[in-house]
Amino acid sequence: MHIVITGTSGGIGKAAAERFLSAGHRVTGIDVCPASIADARYTHLVFDIFSDPIPPIGGVDVLVNNAGVQDSGRDIDVNLKGTIRITEALLSPQLRSVVFVASASATTGAEFAEYAASKGGMVAYMKNVALRVAQWGATANSISPGGVTTALNRHVMEDPALWKAIMAETPLKKWASAEEIAEWIYFVAAVNRSMTAQDILIDNGEAARANFIW
Repeated sequence: MHIVITGTSGGIGKAAAERFLSAGHRVTGIDVCPASIADARYTHLVFDIFSDPIPPIGGVDVLVNNAGVQDSGRDIDVNLKGTIRITEALLSPQLRSVVFVASASATTGAEFAEYAASKGGMVAYMKNVALRVAQWGATANSISPGGVTTALNRHVMEDPALWKAIMAETPLKKWASAEEIAEWIYFVAAVNRSMTAQDILIDNGEAARANFIW
């Protein structure tokens, strides 16, 4: 299959690209940064999904919308409007799956205001896409990670006090790795055939935490 993934120069996007490559698929990565993957089946395109012209990308079987920014002043533009823009450009009857990488904050609202709003909007847009691509027998779903051990979160991961406070709110006392999230993406995109229009929360139990007082 031909897999298109946005935001592949690092973090979850890079891990997802490597997961699909390891399974023998052809991957086209999109990012504003240079390529960080060297593989004969990998093609890297450098452009901004919100503002730059979208080059022709044909024969897409799976689209993974992963590119995003956080507390940047451009969260709505890139995370939501950019995702809508690239998705609409690549929708076709050949698609078999669209996966959106949203965030636990889409459910809880517990992050920067525009970031949470952009991810909540992404989940709503995912449901709209799912209804439209179903006519082709394709699925569309989102995954919503909580904390993930990527460079983007180094600020809190390397601060003992902040990390202790985060773990106090996390029942499983850990965060997911980018590789684990990539496995979820792979399953939803390449294995799943019957689930569509759903958001999957992967947050080590943080949103489910409740203190019973009696």
